[in-house]
Amino acid sequence: MRSEHITGAGVRRPGRRSARDWAVDIGAFLFAGCFLVLSTDAVALDPGTSPTALFLDQLRGGLACAALFLRRRWPVQLALALLVAEPFSHFVTGPILVALFTVAVSRPPRVTAWVTALAYAPVPFVLASGPAAGGPETESALTYFVLLAGALGWGMYVRSRRQLLSSLRERAERAAADARREAREDVAREMHDVLAHRLSLLSVHAGALEFNPGGDRAQVGQAAGVIRESAHQALQDLREVIGVLRAPEQADRPQPVLADVERLAEESRRAGARVGLDLDVAGGLGSAPTVAGRTAYRIVQEGLTNARKHGAGPGAPVSVTVRGASGRGLTVEVRNPVGRGGPPAEVPGAGLGLIGLAERAQLAGGTLEHGWEGTDFRLSATLPWDATAPAHGHAGREGGYDRTARKGPGGVEEEGTTASRHDPGGAASEGTAA
Repeated sequence: MRSEHITGAGVRRPGRRSARDWAVDIGAFLFAGCFLVLSTDAVALDPGTSPTALFLDQLRGGLACAALFLRRRWPVQLALALLVAEPFSHFVTGPILVALFTVAVSRPPRVTAWVTALAYAPVPFVLASGPAAGGPETESALTYFVLLAGALGWGMYVRSRRQLLSSLRERAERAAADARREAREDVAREMHDVLAHRLSLLSVHAGALEFNPGGDRAQVGQAAGVIRESAHQALQDLREVIGVLRAPEQADRPQPVLADVERLAEESRRAGARVGLDLDVAGGLGSAPTVAGRTAYRIVQEGLTNARKHGAGPGAPVSVTVRGASGRGLTVEVRNPVGRGGPPAEVPGAGLGLIGLAERAQLAGGTLEHGWEGTDFRLSATLPWDATAPAHGHAGREGGYDRTARKGPGGVEEEGTTASRHDPGGAASEGTAA
């Protein structure tokens, strides 16, 4: 038998009755039947009622109880029919109570209000008839209307509770869905940041070998070494990320900090890029806040990756500028020449890295900008630096100084690199621009 089921919020949906629905319907039928039997002696009947008329009245009450199996499909129609039949039968009170409870649970308050108005429509006529106080008919009418109020009130309470539970369940499901979406976005950003930089190095040198397979043995060996190292690092980073995903409660993957920007630039220089660093951070790179420093590292990493993928060529200069101080914020800029409307990139890129960077900057409370300035592509960000934010330490530095001037493979400071040194007290002395 198909019926119209009622969800927790009172929304109707067609479908077959479940075992629980059948159990509830049978319980409602038994309640109405027991109410009919138990109230037989309490019903106020006319003294001249014949046994046949009493039997027919009880039969109508039994049919009303059986009609309760239709309450899920037609709750309002059943309630109206029973209310109309009530003046002609003394034994439909039990079915009426169940029907009104069903209407209050399954239908909007406006519909319930109209059915309630019909149920209490006889009240003015009862009062107008001048019932005797304490008479059996008066007590019977008063008991009847009190029972109606109880059934309607209980039904509205059940409906409101179901709606509350349904809203809490939906809110929990939305929160879980948002958490899963945020986790997927975090994984996507991390995977892109980890792999794009390494694989771009690998792709550039593999392309160079393909273009010039008969080159100098030293150059070929150097390119093959970069490819091997990049592939090894990519696998290692991927292994670390997968390990964190498998056991997130045990350990977190070590995150880069601002001081690692120097190592990042050195890797690009070993790959043949001309990277110029201009680092001017009050108190040293280790004094930058953890979140801002990690975000700045990712921005520089993406900028160097894009320079390799979309830049003017392997030997094109790339300038990286990082400046900041407590209370003034941290600014990062990566600039590289790219011909406007130039040839398409040899390494595929869909702009997902910039989208991820914008999300990272926003999560850190900063802003990200990127676009053309003449023939240069400029990637810049402004990140907050609160004076109370925790610093990430001094990994990758000697003593109290930041080694902001790095040397290339030949041992000579790279062209375009600006060296800035900070003493332990925070005062900066400018080095020499090569």
